[in-house]
Amino acid sequence: MLKWLLTIAVIVILLGLLTPRLRGRGPLRRLPGDITLNIRGRDHFFPFTTTILLSLVFYVLIRLF
Repeated sequence: MLKWLLTIAVIVILLGLLTPRLRGRGPLRRLPGDITLNIRGRDHFFPFTTTILLSLVFYVLIRLF
């Protein structure tokens, strides 16, 4: 259980850091549940829904193979 929580936390952090560079590309641009905060003139993006969706997709792929 702890491994999954750590993995999800790392994915959220990485997606949050990479999102400004990848904004506007790909099918997972903005899903409902992804949060964008503007703090002191900077946009901070927290892709909670995207992370959950990608985790489920990878889980299903791993179970199939």
